[in-house]
Amino acid sequence: MLAELRLIKKVALAISFYILAIFSINCQISPIVLNHLPDDVQPVIGAWFWTEDDFKPEGYKVFLDQVDKHSSYNLLSTANRRPGRDITDIDVYNQIKEAVEYANKLGIKIALELDIRLARRKFAAMYPDELQEAVILQEVELSANNSVECVIQSRKNLRDHMNGRKEKYVPLRGSLLRVYSYEKTEKGIDPTTLKDITLECTTPVSSKDSVVVHIPSYENSSQKQACVLVSFTHLTPAIFAPHMMDFENKIIESYSDIPLAGGIRDEWGFPPISERGVSNLFWYSKFYSLKYAENTNGRDLLSDFLLMYVGVSGKESERYNAINQYMEMNWKRNAALEENFYNKIKEVFGSEAVLLSHPTWYPYPEQREYRKNGLYWWSAKRDWAQTDEVTPFAARTALAKKWGIGYNQYYSTQRKDYNEELWSSALAGERINYHPIYPSQSEKRHIELLQGNLMRGESRVRLLNFISKAPLDCPVAIIFGHSSTMNWAGPYYEDLGMDLVDNLWSKGIMTDLIPTTEIENGNLLVDDEGWVHYGKQRYAAVVLYNPEFEKLSTADFFNKAAKGQTNLFRIGDWTYDFNGNRFNGNAALPQDMFAANNMEPIILKVSKILKRNKTALQTPATRILEGFGHTSNAFPAKGFSRLIDGTLIQVAGTNDAAGDIIDSRMRIGKYDVDFNAIGVAAVRLDEKGDVQALAVGGLKFFKTREFVIQLNERIDVALWKNDDGKFQGVIQGFDGEIPQQLLSITKDWMRLNVPKPWRKYKNQAVLN
Repeated sequence: MLAELRLIKKVALAISFYILAIFSINCQISPIVLNHLPDDVQPVIGAWFWTEDDFKPEGYKVFLDQVDKHSSYNLLSTANRRPGRDITDIDVYNQIKEAVEYANKLGIKIALELDIRLARRKFAAMYPDELQEAVILQEVELSANNSVECVIQSRKNLRDHMNGRKEKYVPLRGSLLRVYSYEKTEKGIDPTTLKDITLECTTPVSSKDSVVVHIPSYENSSQKQACVLVSFTHLTPAIFAPHMMDFENKIIESYSDIPLAGGIRDEWGFPPISERGVSNLFWYSKFYSLKYAENTNGRDLLSDFLLMYVGVSGKESERYNAINQYMEMNWKRNAALEENFYNKIKEVFGSEAVLLSHPTWYPYPEQREYRKNGLYWWSAKRDWAQTDEVTPFAARTALAKKWGIGYNQYYSTQRKDYNEELWSSALAGERINYHPIYPSQSEKRHIELLQGNLMRGESRVRLLNFISKAPLDCPVAIIFGHSSTMNWAGPYYEDLGMDLVDNLWSKGIMTDLIPTTEIENGNLLVDDEGWVHYGKQRYAAVVLYNPEFEKLSTADFFNKAAKGQTNLFRIGDWTYDFNGNRFNGNAALPQDMFAANNMEPIILKVSKILKRNKTALQTPATRILEGFGHTSNAFPAKGFSRLIDGTLIQVAGTNDAAGDIIDSRMRIGKYDVDFNAIGVAAVRLDEKGDVQALAVGGLKFFKTREFVIQLNERIDVALWKNDDGKFQGVIQGFDGEIPQQLLSITKDWMRLNVPKPWRKYKNQAVLN
């Protein structure tokens, strides 16, 4: 009898829900009203950096309530980097668990930083012999009559966002490793004079702060110079530490019973060195040395540090090889650690769990990034392409081809900069991960972003997330020599083609920037029709830029591509292979591959190819990204672009963060599309000119062929055909009756609320 009553109750409940749904449709009231994006739509991401206030009883509610009412965020990249609060501490775990459960009730997901660097002291206690070492080399002039004292000081200022101002990557101990004596000419060390004199030297002081080395006089010998190699062990796991993966996996597993949306891996790599031109410091550990010997048929890493730093006359090829091997080990190991972290996050939190945030540290591809992670951006595994700050757009768009729609974690000292970045990013097919504005008081770190119209603009941009996950269409690729740009002994150090990239972008020719190592990794391919492609992007033209030190796989790839459809170009000579051997790479490449010494003839030819292919140009990238000593070209906050699935995007946000008026007529193929909208206007047509998808902020009027929408009141609208070929849509920020014109297209509408701006009255913060 009890079972029958339960069955009757379930049937009655189901019928009531059905009647409510029918009633809602007939009354023009959407049965679904959401404050945040649904789970199956690309999220809006904000960064949440915990303060001590968040650790107070229910202290996290202050921030989460602000996010819920005043932002578009529905996924928070969340980090606890408070000194003395390790990620493995039980009180940290308990507070995070409460916060995640509360956030989920609000429809907000949490991806948590579970990085090993947040438990460095515990790792050091368990594995004191597996910490990262920095080898510093210092040359000194010797004396024929007296001993010479060499003092090498440790790097005490190694710090980044992972440890703040107090808890640096401090040195723990110092030790002498080697001392070499030699004579040196303009070509480097005279190899006939090179001698290991370590055993002849003494070290009266070996501390975490400095190592003092006494080198005896050379008397009647010819050794007039010496190079001292000192190691300082720092408080962070060695990149090649054998227990690193296992230790980090256990951190992730310890949070398995918290309903997290994923994890964070941010700016991974060796400890950062912020100065340019630091050439005498090499990352080292005995594990690094063993792997290096394995990769190089037994070469000694310490002696090769001398070769890499000073150079030995007559051993230029060996020097090239040593640098290439060392830097390749750098990026490959860091990429392997990223992939292990990614896989563990999926294993513990489910296949839908995401990995945030960006692998980029120095947001420009140059020497400081080489030393930290080997410029491994394209190999760092992610669910979506992720960068930060002023990372060049050409790198962002390329990463999006491999990993999916991009997020750039952006911050500035001025709120107005976020307005420009919002609309510029949307035009490039990517989104912002909103980093708190700097500088500001910690407890008010997001307030300025939640004021004004920025979140209203973001809510319009998020309409695009309903209709497309495709990246920007870039018909050209610059494939730069990965080894070449990182080899400081070679002719093309730090030159990976950014001048060419910026020139093309400034002309409306969107161009991806990709390293040659993506050929060896099997990610750059030639398809069955003979087109070079990366992800789903097919290239009309590809420029091989500075192929010095490439492997034969690069020549094989371009010889295969030469038989296909993509037009091939080259800048820079190829005279040595990866192992430093003399090699006629120019002859190994296709003979009909157009080669030039500068970019002007290539730009001219590429422009003609696109015109011949009837590839329309996009809005010229006239906005200049500037920061960290570099500039690059980016989209302005107004213009149009195309995604690779054919979606046309228009944005306008130069005057108002919420968006400016768009009153336009554009052409897609042979069909005109007319818009009157605010902020964003995007549409995708099929081959017959029929609408497949539409996303419009403040829609007033839209027309293409016989498809017309004309509204009396502006409404944010997203509309798309589902897998069954039927329209469904979203109405945003509108609680009135759904206009009949929209109901005539579909009755399957969802309502989405927009956030209310945070306001302040008479020096008192209020949540309205």
